[in-house]
Amino acid sequence: MTRQMEPFKTIEPDVVKMYVCGPTVYNYIHIGNARSAVAFDTIRRYLEFCGYRVDYISNFTDIGDKLTRTSASENISVAAVAAKYIAYFDEDTAALNIKPATFHPRATDNIPDIISFIEDLIAKGYAYESEGDVYFRARRFKDYGELSHQSLDRLEVGASERTADEETARKEDPIDFALWKGQKADEVAWDSPWGAGSPGWHIECSVMSGKYLGETIDIHGGGEDLAFPHHENEIAQSEAHTGKKFVNYWLHNGFVTIGNDDEKMSKSLGNFITAHEALQKFDHQALRFFMSATHYRRPIRYTEAAIEEAQNEVQRFKIARANLLYRRKDSQAGSDAKITALVADYRKKFITAMDDDFNVQNGLAVVHEFVGEMNQYAVAEAVHLDSLIDLVQQLEAFLLIFGVDLTVTESLDSDVADLIVQRDAARANKDYATSDAIRDELAQRGVVLEDTPQGTRWRLK
Repeated sequence: MTRQMEPFKTIEPDVVKMYVCGPTVYNYIHIGNARSAVAFDTIRRYLEFCGYRVDYISNFTDIGDKLTRTSASENISVAAVAAKYIAYFDEDTAALNIKPATFHPRATDNIPDIISFIEDLIAKGYAYESEGDVYFRARRFKDYGELSHQSLDRLEVGASERTADEETARKEDPIDFALWKGQKADEVAWDSPWGAGSPGWHIECSVMSGKYLGETIDIHGGGEDLAFPHHENEIAQSEAHTGKKFVNYWLHNGFVTIGNDDEKMSKSLGNFITAHEALQKFDHQALRFFMSATHYRRPIRYTEAAIEEAQNEVQRFKIARANLLYRRKDSQAGSDAKITALVADYRKKFITAMDDDFNVQNGLAVVHEFVGEMNQYAVAEAVHLDSLIDLVQQLEAFLLIFGVDLTVTESLDSDVADLIVQRDAARANKDYATSDAIRDELAQRGVVLEDTPQGTRWRLK
C-alpha cells in the first residue's frame, strides 16, 4: 500500500494470519500459477522458521464461466470439474513440496455467508440491485484505488473499455463492480433475495478471509495482476462491511515470463506450460528450487537451462551434506566450539538477509558460504560427531524454507549395490581393470563413485 519497506508486526503475538488467492479449478495450474503458490509457501516457511504460527488460508474458486466451459467440453458436471482439478492441484503442489494450507475453503461451500455479506452492504448503502445483479458503489468507498495507486477518472476509463454495453447499462457508474450475477443459461445458480444467480469473483475472498481469519489479517498475497481490480475490490467491500482495516500487509509476486520477448505466461495467451507437464520433465526439487530462489516480487524467466542450473545447485547441497555424514564413521565424540559458534553466526546472517523483505537471493548467498565451511570441515583431519550433525541440520533447515528436503534418501537397486561390492573387492585385489570397468558401467547407470580415505562413496547424478 505504501510502496516502501515497513516493519512487520503481527496482530497477535507469534501468530501470522495469512490469506493467499488460490486457483480457479477448471484446468491444470501452469508454471505461473505454481510460482505464486511457491513464493508464498517460501514466505510461510520462513515465518515458521522464525517461530511464528502461520494460519494460512488459500481458496479454491469452484464456480464461474471457466468451469462451465470445461464442464461442457469434458461432458462432466461443474462439481466434477472442480473435484478433478483440485485433485490435480493437490498432486502437483505436493510434488513441489508446497505445504497444504491450514484450510482450503471453496466458494460453493460459502454461498449463505456471501449472500449475508452482500445484504449487509446493500443495507449500508454501499451496494444496489439491478435486474438480478448486485453491484458495489465504488465511489462511495473513499479510498478506492489506493492499493493500485490509480485515480477514479483513470479507473472509469478502464472500466468503460472492459465492460460490455449491456452490463454498463445496468450499473449506476462504470467503475461499480459485481457482487452477485443473475443466472445465465446453463450456469450453476443459487437462490438469493435478488433471484437465482452466483457470486461475483471478488466477494468470495472477502467472505472467506473474514470467516476463517478474522476481520483484519496480517498478510494478503497473490499475483501482481490481482492488485487491480481483485484486491482493490476486496478492500472496498471488506472495509465497507466491517468498518475496520482489512489487511495490514499486501504482498504480490512477479510473473513467470517465457520466450525471447519475456512475455507473461498465461492461459489466455496460450503460451503456458502446466506444472503437471513440467514435473514429468524435470526433477521435482530442481523445479521447486528454480521458483523459490528468486525474490517473490521479481519476475522469473522460464528456461530449461535455468532449471538445469537449479538442479546442479541442489546436487551441490546434497553432496555437501553427504560428505559430512560420511565422516561419522571416523568422527570423535562431542562438539567443536568453533563449529558451534560458526553455525550460530551463519544463522544470524541468514535471518538478517531474509528479514529484508524475504530477500531469498541474499539468503542463498549466505547458504552457499555456509556450504563452503561445511566442505572444509568435511576434509578436516579430525571432526566431532555433534558438530557434523549441527552443520547438517542447519543446512537442512535453511533449504527446507526453499522447499528442498535433503532428508529424502536415495536408494540403490540391489544389482547396483552388488556391483559396488564387487568393485571394492577388485580394488582390494589390485584388479584395476575390473574395478575401472565396473566404475564405467555404474557411471552409465547414473551412479557416481568417489574413493575417499574412509572408503568408497556413491551418489546419483
